[in-house]
Amino acid sequence: MPNIKIFAGNSHPELAQRIAQRLGTEPSKVVLKKFANQETCVEIGESVRGEDVYILQSGCGEVNDHLMEMLIMIHACKIASAERVTAVIPCYPYARQDKKDKSRAPISAKLVANMLSVAGADHIITMDLHASQIQGFFDIPVDNLYAEPAVLKWIKENIENWRECVIVSPDAGGAKRVVSIADRLNVNFALIHKERAVANEVQRMTLVGDVDNRIAIIVDDLADTCGTVVKAAEKLKEAGAKAVFAVMTHGVFSGPALERVMGSCIEAIVVSNTIPQHEKI
Repeated sequence: MPNIKIFAGNSHPELAQRIAQRLGTEPSKVVLKKFANQETCVEIGESVRGEDVYILQSGCGEVNDHLMEMLIMIHACKIASAERVTAVIPCYPYARQDKKDKSRAPISAKLVANMLSVAGADHIITMDLHASQIQGFFDIPVDNLYAEPAVLKWIKENIENWRECVIVSPDAGGAKRVVSIADRLNVNFALIHKERAVANEVQRMTLVGDVDNRIAIIVDDLADTCGTVVKAAEKLKEAGAKAVFAVMTHGVFSGPALERVMGSCIEAIVVSNTIPQHEKI
């Protein structure tokens, strides 16, 4: 395909390869390494003059290193006279720091947006942002893709009697997402209200909705330490759910996440490929 260059960062080269294959091309040449003092070094291996450049880097793994790597790649392509540079960020870094929820708290998602713009990005493509208002942090076009079609497909193909299921949001922030999916499936939805004492630690949960003798499907954008989804599954089981499944867009699975899931009452947890999982499966 002419005039398109796809560059992959170190966060998810497999996804870049699959996208390139889908487009009938190959990822472009780039050398990514570190100097002895741990500064990031980027060497673009082919001409990008007048080209439409796409740089794929997901906000996972060594997030700060990968973010810096992406910024330098964008800058390198821009000053090498690329016609347009699009940052493809399947999982947006720092997306949960999207508001000033307490005194002196940073809005890091806005800072990331500023850095991407200053680096020279002309367009952002991302997926299932933690909060839709992050799009407003940019003065350049942002395409926020949704995993909803893939979620609907998986539910219909893998859940027997899916017409009897209940779509559950593990927090109030995901209510809009589950309502949309429930409406598309023409099933009921439920909501779990959670209170946190500290970050990544849920103190108390309250279930709003009926899941008695139903299959409960928890849908959320992110599975990090999985404390929330495991506690939500326990709450649903206590309320009479026959089985509990979890469908998440971004499978971060940090810390004790996998041990928690394996020891829980969740039948299966399903994630997309916005984050590589080969080291965790």
